[in-house]
Amino acid sequence: MNVTMFSTKPYDQRHLDSFNQGLHHFNYVTARLTSQTAALADGSDAVCCFVNDQLDAACLELLAEINIKYIVMRCAGYNNVDLQSCAALKLTVVRVPDYSPYAVAEHAVALIMDLNRNIHRAYARVRDNYYLLDGLLGFDMHNKTVGVIGTGKIGLCFIKIMLGFGCQVIAYDIAENAEVKALGVDYQPLEQVLAQADIVSLHCPLTKGTYHLVDTQAIDKMKRGVMIINTSRGGLVDTTAVIAGLKTGKIGYLGLDVYEEETELFFEDFSNTVLQDDTFARLLTFPNVVVTGHQAFFTREALDAISKVTLNNLTALENDDLKSAQIVKLS
Repeated sequence: MNVTMFSTKPYDQRHLDSFNQGLHHFNYVTARLTSQTAALADGSDAVCCFVNDQLDAACLELLAEINIKYIVMRCAGYNNVDLQSCAALKLTVVRVPDYSPYAVAEHAVALIMDLNRNIHRAYARVRDNYYLLDGLLGFDMHNKTVGVIGTGKIGLCFIKIMLGFGCQVIAYDIAENAEVKALGVDYQPLEQVLAQADIVSLHCPLTKGTYHLVDTQAIDKMKRGVMIINTSRGGLVDTTAVIAGLKTGKIGYLGLDVYEEETELFFEDFSNTVLQDDTFARLLTFPNVVVTGHQAFFTREALDAISKVTLNNLTALENDDLKSAQIVKLS
């Protein structure tokens, strides 16, 4: 199958090529897929996309015009794909539902420990030969209450780590996970989880129902000094609301691997330019905020798994073996 790979970096090409072995023909494109770049896929049967590609109605219509048949996501989420348009245009959408829940869960824990023990600030101090401990005070994780929003595979992995720390874990999800309940975790209504948790960690998908899940009203329900962690999707958090919460001290710590306006920012090098996003710039001024650039998934094991499942999806589609492909339901 001929496939145009959008939003590709050198590490994507290395991993995909190592498993492809010439089975499919890949055209690697560094640009994001948008309505402005869709023509780059001309001559291909499929496009392979990532988290910040913009597959809206206009883009999808252009893809259909050049006879693209398949939308192959090399990620778990597909909130950036207009599924209604895909259904109308008879475009099949597949994804990678499971690559490494450990990678994302462990990164969430890394953000927690960095914020708690001020590792980012301590590192900078030592580099400057400044060894005073004032301002670096942390807290014991043991016996803290951790609220987990979303208890799928990543949430489950995260919960197990938190239980290993000796934390009290409570959870919210629209569908309870039997494995989570077997660990003794108590499911509670969202408002109760937000009100009790010392640490709130988001592990749910971005949908219409979860957009700005953490907004002014949600923050008002939380403990003063709460820690909020988001390694899922940027749109779960209202950035303006959390900035206000940071300014008042209601939010004591914020760890983000995703940002709601990251599309034009993450995965690119802007080190020699002026940051144009004033909201993001304000966020970076807080000493109790740590932001990483959507790297929670970024482990060798995860990239290997993404490549394998993506290739399996392509082969299944080429062979019209839809039962073997990770199809996204369009209705």
